[in-house]
Amino acid sequence: MKKSTMNLDHKLLRFSVTLITAFVGGLLFTVLHTPIPWLLGPMAAVLIGARFGKIAFYWPVGIRDTGLIIVGYSIGLSFTKDALLQIIAKLPSMLLMTTLLVFFCAGIAWVVSKLTGVDYPTVLTGSIPGGLSQMIIFAEEMKGIDITTVTFLQVARLMMIIFVVPFLILGPLFHHAGSGAAADVTDKAMQTSGPVFPNLILLAMICILCAFLARKLRFPTPNLLGPILGTAIAGISGLHGPILPPSILDVSQFMIGSYIGLLLKPEKLEHKAKVISLAFLSGLFMIVGAVGLGLLLIYFYHITPSTSLLSLAPGGMDQMAILAHEVNADLSMVTGYQLFRLFFIYFVVPPMLRLFFKVGSGKIKKHPA
Repeated sequence: MKKSTMNLDHKLLRFSVTLITAFVGGLLFTVLHTPIPWLLGPMAAVLIGARFGKIAFYWPVGIRDTGLIIVGYSIGLSFTKDALLQIIAKLPSMLLMTTLLVFFCAGIAWVVSKLTGVDYPTVLTGSIPGGLSQMIIFAEEMKGIDITTVTFLQVARLMMIIFVVPFLILGPLFHHAGSGAAADVTDKAMQTSGPVFPNLILLAMICILCAFLARKLRFPTPNLLGPILGTAIAGISGLHGPILPPSILDVSQFMIGSYIGLLLKPEKLEHKAKVISLAFLSGLFMIVGAVGLGLLLIYFYHITPSTSLLSLAPGGMDQMAILAHEVNADLSMVTGYQLFRLFFIYFVVPPMLRLFFKVGSGKIKKHPA
């Protein structure tokens, strides 16, 4: 009994230290006027504090899941009937852009593998743009793939995109006021916003239930996708919820950012310098590729630069959606493209990789070095 009480007290202390560190990071980034300060601030502070602090940091996954549900609800509100028609009309371009991005990342992985000497299957699995949990599970199932390296590559890519993309969005190339479709969708979402009670209570129950069902069905990022789908279906059916105030969204970002800061554990890596350099090098080239494809999207659809980049940024659908909120991008288009890529990577990419690795290993056996 005493031992369990001591463990509980120790865990509470670790959580309190993490909470204070994350809060200080959020305040500091707010003072510095960085993009999405309550996501990036806690993330950076926890990452640094966990590496150099004497107490092991701790952040319950339930708090992160609560933050994801809040973000999922907010995203789901943007899926009006008009927004759904927009997404259906753009399905061919979603398939084309997603396929091009995956092949571009596969090419980057091949170059990085040759330059660093890390085996290609490991680098390729770690370079797939999105589906972090899915790629880690896939790596566990495949023999010969270094799971630690894959995890680090995926998390490093995600964190680099989260840190770099906001500054790109607010730079001279991509920073334009939202207009056209983005403004129309936002206005219609505002107009169809429902009352706080009882709609919010009903939608909160729907979000929690859908998150539970999504976990049971093993959806990717279930605590985000479940509430998105549940809120979207409810909205299209006529049950409209109130738009959340910025302070609530800041709290949800704080919940998510603090958890992400704990994911990156460089001390567990072998050949740290080599793996870290290839992780950030590949992440940089992925962003360059997303920018190039984003320019094509602007040319074909005449959308805002911020919407195009956030739609194609290779990772972090919840973070890209939060950023889309901040810069008044077309939220329905951003989440539509991100959702499509997430499902594509979840359902299509793993079978393709299994076939590719099987064929590759067969060739190696037939033609030994």
